[in-house]
Amino acid sequence: MAKMIGHHPPRGARLYIDFSVRGEGVLFPYRMKKVIREAIEETLFYERRYFDAEVSVTLCNNDVIRELNRTYREKDSATDVLSFPLYEPEEFEALPEDEPVPLGDIVLSCERAAIQAQELGHGLLREVAFLCIHSTLHLLGYDHERGAEEEEDMCRRQREILEKLKIEE
Repeated sequence: MAKMIGHHPPRGARLYIDFSVRGEGVLFPYRMKKVIREAIEETLFYERRYFDAEVSVTLCNNDVIRELNRTYREKDSATDVLSFPLYEPEEFEALPEDEPVPLGDIVLSCERAAIQAQELGHGLLREVAFLCIHSTLHLLGYDHERGAEEEEDMCRRQREILEKLKIEE
C-alpha cells in the first residue's frame, strides 16, 4: 500500500523519471531536465504524496504532440502538454508500499512552451516548470475540465507550487 505520511513528511521519497525526446528540433539541456525534476518533486511534496514514484517525460515538437492530441483527445491541434495517468486517485492507497508507483506519462511540446513563454513574458524554464506541475496534478487526479470550481482549485495549486520553485528564467 502506498504510504501517505501525516503532517511532517520526510523528503526521502525517490522520483524516477524516464526522459525521452521525440521529433526534430527539440533541445534538451541539463538545466531543463533539472527543472522538470524539481517541478514534479515539488508537486508531489505539495500534494503530500510521499511515496517513491515513476514518471515518463517526453519532450517533443508541435507535430508530435498534435498527432497525440488527435489520437487520444480527438483534437486536431498542437497543445502544450498532455498527461496520461495510470491510476485514479482512490487507487493509490491499494498500491504496494515496497515499489515505486508508476504515475503515468507527461508529453510536453517544447515548441509550444517556448511560444507561450514569449507571449506571457517569462522564460522557457519557468513555462516548462509550470506545464510539468500542471501535468503532474493531472497524473494525481485533478482535472480542470470538470468545472469552474476544480479549474480554480487547480490554478491555485499550480501558482503556489510554482512560487515555491522560484524560477526566474
